[in-house]
Amino acid sequence: MGDLVTRVLAVVATFFLLPAVLVTPASAAPDDDGIAPAVPAFAAPASTAPDDDGMEKLFSFRDSRITESSGLAVSPTHQDVYYTHNDSAATPTFYAVDGQGRTRATFQVRGAQARDWEAMATSKDPATGRGVLWFADIGDNLDGAWPNVSVYKVMEPQRLGDATLPAVRYRFRYADGARNAEGLMVHPKTGRLYVVSKEFSGSVYAAPKKLRADRINVLRKVATAPIMATDAAYAPDGSSYVIRTYFSATLYRPSGESITKVAMPELKQAESITYTLDGKALLTGTEGPRSPVSRVPLPEQAAPTPSPSPVRADQSEESSTAAQQPTGESGGGGLTLRDVLIWLAAATTAIGVITFLARRTR
Repeated sequence: MGDLVTRVLAVVATFFLLPAVLVTPASAAPDDDGIAPAVPAFAAPASTAPDDDGMEKLFSFRDSRITESSGLAVSPTHQDVYYTHNDSAATPTFYAVDGQGRTRATFQVRGAQARDWEAMATSKDPATGRGVLWFADIGDNLDGAWPNVSVYKVMEPQRLGDATLPAVRYRFRYADGARNAEGLMVHPKTGRLYVVSKEFSGSVYAAPKKLRADRINVLRKVATAPIMATDAAYAPDGSSYVIRTYFSATLYRPSGESITKVAMPELKQAESITYTLDGKALLTGTEGPRSPVSRVPLPEQAAPTPSPSPVRADQSEESSTAAQQPTGESGGGGLTLRDVLIWLAAATTAIGVITFLARRTR
């Protein structure tokens, strides 16, 4: 029994305590492009002035109800408005905040559950130009506890004010078996949804081109993802996408090829990432009361492009669509040897301490 308790506690430590133990992410050292991290957001009074690399704290959420900001998105139609929602054990609620972190409106989502909301994304309806909000109930810490996961589609309100909004629910299952996920992104040109799993060997999964609300849609693996991905987002012009981890962020071309790793500000528990509307910077957030949202400029090699890369005339329609989305298994994992060593050292320390305590209490 003692060995069983020890193993259980060790697993718990490895998967749930490591994010708190790893206080020095891989991005602490300057990256290849010379970007260095900002001052830890929770270590000292935050400054709104940008540092030498252009990183700056944009705002902090002021609403006491926003305690576990897990999803983050920029409004596609309202100027200087940002959306967020809490993590698990919450109601289907999201908040619109301004550039000073003040809540402009609180919305309830009718016809939705909040089993474990982990991410959100925005897009535009090509027919009407209205904003579309997507909320991903895709968290599954037991990697198979739920037979299917859900993504809710909500039309963005044209005026900001407390309201209850209807949702369309799309249910999904993975073609290769259930798994935990925390990343959701939508291609701005095709409108196709992608889910990024949070695993030691993560993956990017593509939803069907046309979603069905009357049956379960199948998510199929199209690319690899970095270890323990906590969020993802597509650039507004479709020229790149980003995947966030506890350590840093990695930019990818639509083909799945890695562009570069981007240093992130040190946060208590990095949970969210999105692009600014102009595609020139990333916004990243964390959980916790009055948690900050930081702006990180993109490196030059990841600057937005005026149009997607041309597609060869001999490619089929399916291949043309694939050229605008993550396809292929190019790794670009965004994880260095230093990341792995830090992770293993923290895991060994945590497991050793818990094993010692377990044996002393037998």
